[in-house]
Amino acid sequence: MGRLKTITRRTFVIGSVAVAGGVAIGYWKYKTPYDNPLLAELEKGAAALTPYVQIDQKGITIIAPRAEMGQGVHTTLAALVAEELDVSLDDVQVEHGPASKAYYNAAVLEEGVPFAQTDYSRMAENVRALTKVPAKFLGLQVTGGSSSIPDGFVKMRTAGAAARHILLQAAADRLNADLATLETDNGAVVAADGTRIPYTELAVAAATIDPPRDPELKPESQWKLLGKSLPRVDLVAKSTGTAEYAIDVRLPGMLFATIKKNPRLGGRMIGYDATKAESMPGVKKIIAFSDGVAVVATNSWYAIKAANSITFDWGDAPYPATTEEMMEKILASFSDDFEDSQFRDDGDVEKALIEADVVETEYRVPFLAHATMEPMNATAQLTGGRLDVWAGNQLPTQVTKEGVAITGLDEENVHVHTPFMGGGFGRRAEMDFIKQAIEVAKAMEGTPVKLTWTREEDMTHDQYRPAAVARFRGAVVDGLPSAFDLKLATLSVIASQMGRIGIPAAGPDISIVQSAWDQPYSIPNYRVTGYRTPAMIPVTSWRSVGASQNGFFHESIVDELAQAARRDPLEMRLELMTHEPSRNVLEAVAEMSGWGNPLPDGHGRGVAFVLSFGVPVAEVIEVADTAKGIKIVNAWAAVDVGTALDPRNIEAQVQSGINFGLAAAIMGEITVDDGKVRQSNFHNYDSIRINQAPPIVVKVLENGDKIRGIGEPGLPPAAPALANAIFAATGQRIRELPLNKHIKFA
Repeated sequence: MGRLKTITRRTFVIGSVAVAGGVAIGYWKYKTPYDNPLLAELEKGAAALTPYVQIDQKGITIIAPRAEMGQGVHTTLAALVAEELDVSLDDVQVEHGPASKAYYNAAVLEEGVPFAQTDYSRMAENVRALTKVPAKFLGLQVTGGSSSIPDGFVKMRTAGAAARHILLQAAADRLNADLATLETDNGAVVAADGTRIPYTELAVAAATIDPPRDPELKPESQWKLLGKSLPRVDLVAKSTGTAEYAIDVRLPGMLFATIKKNPRLGGRMIGYDATKAESMPGVKKIIAFSDGVAVVATNSWYAIKAANSITFDWGDAPYPATTEEMMEKILASFSDDFEDSQFRDDGDVEKALIEADVVETEYRVPFLAHATMEPMNATAQLTGGRLDVWAGNQLPTQVTKEGVAITGLDEENVHVHTPFMGGGFGRRAEMDFIKQAIEVAKAMEGTPVKLTWTREEDMTHDQYRPAAVARFRGAVVDGLPSAFDLKLATLSVIASQMGRIGIPAAGPDISIVQSAWDQPYSIPNYRVTGYRTPAMIPVTSWRSVGASQNGFFHESIVDELAQAARRDPLEMRLELMTHEPSRNVLEAVAEMSGWGNPLPDGHGRGVAFVLSFGVPVAEVIEVADTAKGIKIVNAWAAVDVGTALDPRNIEAQVQSGINFGLAAAIMGEITVDDGKVRQSNFHNYDSIRINQAPPIVVKVLENGDKIRGIGEPGLPPAAPALANAIFAATGQRIRELPLNKHIKFA
């Protein structure tokens, strides 16, 4: 273990090469790096794009290993390199990298280790380090798990520092000068006499120099870019409508397709009649799959009209036919036969429950859709033994695997292009829509085809956030909780999601109990048990995964215990807190929100704290009980990311997470009847509107000892903070989401 730990923590150089006036620089964590993914595609006269940094006569390009889906990661990744390379962010171009194991995510598996996020023991840290070994060999180039910045923090800075070092050495050789007398300034090497040599003139020479294995990185005190709020590198393109999303891709001779699948997910297609569709304007081909058809036409509207004219004979669903039956399956899994994990069992819970009055309750949450603004779509072209795929995706290396499996081509002949995404939230880590596009391209070999799902197809054929149930027994003694026994039952996201991409999921699914068993509260008798419901409707990662429901369960229950103890809910949380950064965010949000100050009649404040993805987040929401219903008046959040690389972007991410979480809490629900999802568009799967969204004030703290990602942690406290605020304002304790099933909102 010690040797493996050493290997995984060491940084190694991929190397540098000069090709047609360009320099390639990349850094890796292991002794045996993956091949540079771009060398095979170089054309005569082209500069070599390397895993991270390209410097040629045109300037500097950062290859971002993670997808940009609105979270601003391209800006921060570029800043990591630009900081060490000593260039202005304005002078750096950013491109998404191709599908390659060279871009594997070394941090994404850490969330799954069976150690509390506040456990920094040698054993816990060794196991976290060891996760980087399977991460490398799996080679998953994945965007998710709030892992992009933790993964890239050292990697990208190291690439920039190595580039700067060999550029300095190249200048020293040219000038016959002592390396120590040279400095860099905004994309140039500067000699003692003031001579400036732009990096672009040094690229070829620099490429012949071996980069250092462990270049010295700037101390934080010398940062010029990092730690500051930076303009987004995609700001102009997205503001002017010139940014290219997958749905914008246009190719010469392109045809357009849409899909009709069995509305009972996983059910087969027994038969269909496309006689009318075949004679409709623009229709070129109808392609049958085992569970539906694709219609190819000269434009998307013709394809959609023709698809709607087809009659089908659909097979049954391989799961219970109604939401109510599914919920019964979840409830039935509260038994020893379905126990999946018990990572926390402190003290003697049963004895403590006997010795005090018991608080007993049950909470429920529904299935949820991702409902991205850009519906699922992908463009594919198979021609001349080469497959190209243009798709917003969170897992490009898996797109390559699917292309190989469908076409029989070798990996090097499958090329994945990842444009901007109009939302992801975990949905675009799924391959269904991409596999369909590749199948259509195979059937239409030689012709590029864009496959676009209708909104209705998108909403009814999602891979959903699972429904879940929490059962709780607890007790209070002398004003503090003495026993906490939480049982959680839901479907396995990991087994469902990994199964679809052919990766076996062994052992417990930690997402079932995520952000429930590891919260830093000192309750002497504390037990959390997860129960795995047998597979039914397909489920997958949804923004913050298990923390999305468990935050609601756990923090609503903590509020109930505070009520039973006749304690202020925020003060009781502070008294129970064992983790200093977590205590700090609670204290900060109390001050921000004026907690304890008098409120107008009919108003109430609710607090919630959730530690997820290593980030402690505390939120307070204020509501008003009006004649038209509950109105969310204000929201405050305090978060601790360890090191805040871009405070304004962090603030935006937290605000986004809160609004996403509030929408789900108030109105989000997917229901099933006759095996079919009932919700089909935003008229019956609504989202929070601007008049409902509250002003949100965010404070970013930096007390944690590790750098953390923030794409998801802002979401989990939103639902419980809102529910707790409603209780404070009305006295009504709501234990089931969505809240609008039980109370009216203005």
